[in-house]
Amino acid sequence: MKEFIDYILQFGTLNQHQLDLIASKTTVLELQKDEYFSEAGKIAQQVGFVLEGITRVCYYNNKGEEITKYFIDENNLVVDMESFDNDICSNAYVQAITDCKLLVFSKKDWKELLETIIGWDAIVHRIISKALRQKVERRSPLVSEDATTRYLMFLKIYPNVINRIPLSYVASYLGITQSSLSRIRKNIR
Repeated sequence: MKEFIDYILQFGTLNQHQLDLIASKTTVLELQKDEYFSEAGKIAQQVGFVLEGITRVCYYNNKGEEITKYFIDENNLVVDMESFDNDICSNAYVQAITDCKLLVFSKKDWKELLETIIGWDAIVHRIISKALRQKVERRSPLVSEDATTRYLMFLKIYPNVINRIPLSYVASYLGITQSSLSRIRKNIR
């Protein structure tokens, strides 16, 4: 819980009573590797905070190929915000790619916090804004760079991820084949 409190306090100030209320609304969820936190075609029902492990957001393109959009590692929120906020079916999966331990808020409890704690909505807004900025900063360069540069950027963006996840997911994220990724890795060493 301390990790989550430290995380949210980067975005605003809360008193101990407010922090206690937030803590009282969380449950711990353990996901085994390959289990889903949320699924395409369903409405996201919870907000999570990754305490341990790595999740990925992925979807299937019109050819049926699995595409990894991004990774979420420790000390970050995980939620399909569009689905969660608007009660619409998600178009992506959030999958544990290692065993994961998350702090989880139900939709009911999250909304109760928004209605009860003055300033909570501003903190959540700052968290979401930062996450969106990071997403754009991480994805934009991947569009125009060559595969080797994209891989080197991946290593900078996700320094704690590369040795913990299957290379097939990294290749999917970078938009290259696994054999291309193997060649790039071999040439860099």
